[in-house]
Amino acid sequence: MDFKNASELLALCTQQQLPISEIMRRRECQLGETTRDEVTHRMKRALEIMRSSALTPLKTPVKSMGGLIGGEAKKLAQHAAKGRSICGDVLHKAAQYAMAVLEVNASMGLIVAAPTAGSAGVLPGMLFALQDRYNISDERLIDALFNAGAIGYLAMRNATVAGAVGGCQAEVGIASAMAASAAVELMGGTPAQCLDAASTVLMNMLGLVCDPVGGLVEYPCQNRNAAGVANALVAAELSLAGIHQFIPFDEMLDTMYAVGRRIPIELRETALGGCAATPSACAKCGLCS
Repeated sequence: MDFKNASELLALCTQQQLPISEIMRRRECQLGETTRDEVTHRMKRALEIMRSSALTPLKTPVKSMGGLIGGEAKKLAQHAAKGRSICGDVLHKAAQYAMAVLEVNASMGLIVAAPTAGSAGVLPGMLFALQDRYNISDERLIDALFNAGAIGYLAMRNATVAGAVGGCQAEVGIASAMAASAAVELMGGTPAQCLDAASTVLMNMLGLVCDPVGGLVEYPCQNRNAAGVANALVAAELSLAGIHQFIPFDEMLDTMYAVGRRIPIELRETALGGCAATPSACAKCGLCS
C-alpha cells in the first residue's frame, strides 16, 4: 500500500477500488507494523484535540503570547448570531473554527499541526463546519483525516510544508489542499476529484509569502487560515461539480516547491519583508525605534 506520489496513490485507489482514506490507513498499518485499531485510535485522539482547539476560544477567548490576536473567533460567532454574516453557513463556521485554532496555538495551547502550527486551523475548520451542516459522524471525520494525511505526506515527501523554505503557500497552501481533498471525499467525490481539488488549491495560492509580524505565528497567519478554508471550499466545490483540474497534483506540487525556492529570503518567515515590514506592523510589535 505504499506510494511515493499522487499518481501511484491514484493507481492504488483504482486497483483496490478504495478511497484515499483507506489506502492511507492501510499504509500506516503496514509501514508502522501496527493494527488498524491502533492507528484509528491515534487519529481519534487527533480529532479530539482539533475539536477542543476549535471550540474553546468561542466560549473563552485567549490572548496570544505576542498580544496581536485573541477573541477574533468569538467576534465572528457573534457577528453570525446577529444575522449579519454575508458568507454561507459552512464558510462562516469554517472561518471561525480556523481562527479559533490559531488563537489556541498562539497562546501556547494544545493543537494538532496539520501540517504545521501556523496552518493548524484550516483542516479542523473545514471538517467541523461540514459536520455541523451535514450531521457527519466522527467516524467519517476520522476517515477524512486519513485522506488529508495522504496529501500532507506527499507534500512533505516531495516538496515542503515549511514557511521558511517555501513561503505560506507551503503552510496554509498545503493545509488547504489537505482540507479540500478531505472535503471532497466526505461529500462523496472520487479519489481523482480529491486530487483535482488539492491541485486547484495550490494553483490558487501559488506564490503566497510567509511574513509573520514580529516573527511570531500569529498575524497575518490567523487571517490566512480563514482565507485558506475559503480557498479549500471553492476548490472542493469545483471538483465535486465535475470541473477537471488540467494540471495534476504531482506537477502542481513540484511547481509550488520551485516557486517557493525562488521567493526572496525576506519573504520566507524572517519578518524582514511583506506585511511584517510595514510601519504599522513594526510599531505594533515594537521592533522599530
